[in-house]
Amino acid sequence: MSNRSSLLSELYQARLEDLKEIASAYGLAKNGSVEYLRAQLIRDLILPDWDLTLDGLKNILNSDLGELLGVFGIKKTGSLRTRRQRLYLHLNHDPKQLKEENLDKMTKDELHALCKALELPRSGNRQTLLIRVAGVLSAQHKNWGTIKRSLKRGGGSVSIPVPGDTEEETQSPSIEEEVESFVTDHPEGWTFEEESDLIESMEESGIDTSLSEVAASIEENLTLHHTPVEEPVPPMLQELSSEEPTLEEEAALLEISSRQAEVEAAARDYLLVGSTTDMEDMNTFISSLSSHGFSVELARVQDAIRTIIMETAYRSEQERNALSSKPGSWSEREAIRMFEQMRPQLRERIPEIVAGRRGNLVQARMEFEEEARTLGLDLRSPAVSGRLHALFDLHLEISEAEELQDPSAARRNRMLRILYHGAVHLPEDVRRTIERLERNLPSFESLVETVLESSEGDFSEAQQSLIIRFLESKGYLVNTAELRPRVLACAGIVGTELGYLTPSQIPRLAPGILVSDEQVDAIVAELKSLAATFKPKETKEEEPEIQVAESVADASDRVGGVRGQIDRVDALLSRLRLQDGQ
Repeated sequence: MSNRSSLLSELYQARLEDLKEIASAYGLAKNGSVEYLRAQLIRDLILPDWDLTLDGLKNILNSDLGELLGVFGIKKTGSLRTRRQRLYLHLNHDPKQLKEENLDKMTKDELHALCKALELPRSGNRQTLLIRVAGVLSAQHKNWGTIKRSLKRGGGSVSIPVPGDTEEETQSPSIEEEVESFVTDHPEGWTFEEESDLIESMEESGIDTSLSEVAASIEENLTLHHTPVEEPVPPMLQELSSEEPTLEEEAALLEISSRQAEVEAAARDYLLVGSTTDMEDMNTFISSLSSHGFSVELARVQDAIRTIIMETAYRSEQERNALSSKPGSWSEREAIRMFEQMRPQLRERIPEIVAGRRGNLVQARMEFEEEARTLGLDLRSPAVSGRLHALFDLHLEISEAEELQDPSAARRNRMLRILYHGAVHLPEDVRRTIERLERNLPSFESLVETVLESSEGDFSEAQQSLIIRFLESKGYLVNTAELRPRVLACAGIVGTELGYLTPSQIPRLAPGILVSDEQVDAIVAELKSLAATFKPKETKEEEPEIQVAESVADASDRVGGVRGQIDRVDALLSRLRLQDGQ
């Protein structure tokens, strides 16, 4: 045992290179960071008689867990489950890899397995599992992965427990010893949660803390060693300074308070796909609220909105739990019954509310909540509010599925793909015209249907020009080289979908590009230059017979070039004829 004690002391003080040499000498793996490798060596070399697998940890007594944690050099106090969680993390995970900000990279199966190992509930979706694991990592922050500094400096000695040694288990530890050990492990003070863990640990070690005299003794001993410590405040609740807010900040905070229902509705919409652990995504969402009139450039306003988001996320979690659990009281049961009676009426009102708000889901959700309150529903109950918002979200999902099967929606999606194809490279005024067309696609479809109906399905240049001219009269700048082909192609799609045209009649290209009077001279000059290329060049001397063979060999190349020039002439003449016709 003395050899193990000296080896343990050596492991405490060894650097990464030394630990790798020790692992090689014993034929063990030498992968991982210095703390992770040290934990593996302590498990295999110092505690080989202990079963420290996942199943073995569940069979270790609470008193033995404290000693084992002491051997590994990490925090020893806490409840039985807290100790097992800490020891499991220390043995099986690298603290540099398993962080709260890295949990988003894990799959649902990985999070499920981690919840099982940490003795957490395994029901719910991926986000629910992530929150549970993040809660454990936050509670165990700096309690595992790194040994105490005193052990690294060679101070203190640690006794190595032996399996089956229950001699200490029969002796009930004194309150003074427990409190003294607790205070030693928390030299900078402790929080209420850590003090609660101490009470649980005493109960599991045989001390009846429910007795008044025992509780008074614990309180007295803790008071003797107590030094006030400020509990850390989460970043979303911190104030930038202790100064009083300015008048501008007070006005902005009052607006947040008066419009809290709107912020909560927006937060619920964000939490459908967003996460409270993704700070970058949350900050982007908060910045987007500037379009709703909130002064999000102020830090105090951002903090207030973050607080509302966190509270909404917590409430949503309660609502999801309430949906799958039985009523906890008679009042809750009656509230659920009343909601189920009102469900048909609420379901009928959702389409009207969403349509009335023209797609503004935040305002629609607020109006739906107000409708529920008008019907006498108590939205303070998570079981009722959870069912209410689940009904609203279900309607949105069904509406999206119906839109995917709606022929008119599919047709409009095709038209939008044509209008926006390569739009990022178009001028700003052209993009504004496209956006305006997008907002008025039903009116555009009615225009095309009327033109095709009056022409009995003919979609020649006259009907195409009529559509362009009508849109121009309404202020749409569509008679351009960029937009005219797109608009006419969209008109062809409408005509095909409505049965007036065949797919072959959909315009592939613009029928022509209108030119101004100033451009006519340039076109004529270009025609003259092209015509000049057809004139034979005068030669002073006859070509030698030896060059005749070479000219015959290049004849086919020259013919191809002449054909290309003729095509250019035809295109220019077509543009001129179109100008004269219009």
